[in-house]
Amino acid sequence: MLNKFAKRLKELRTDNKISQIEFAEMCQVKQSCVSKWERGVTLPDAEMLCVICSVLHISADYLLGLTDY
Repeated sequence: MLNKFAKRLKELRTDNKISQIEFAEMCQVKQSCVSKWERGVTLPDAEMLCVICSVLHISADYLLGLTDY
């Protein structure tokens, strides 16, 4: 699940033409957090997952790889 999350997060962010710095500001975290998520080093906690989904307008199920839509 971690690798799918990392891949989808980066793909969604870049498809929306948002830099890691911009995305970090939108989520109110440091850019290094976004980098770690996208490299598969760490996962966000449940609260942050909700923030990420809200920012990207997607479901947590998709981002976590539980669905393909």
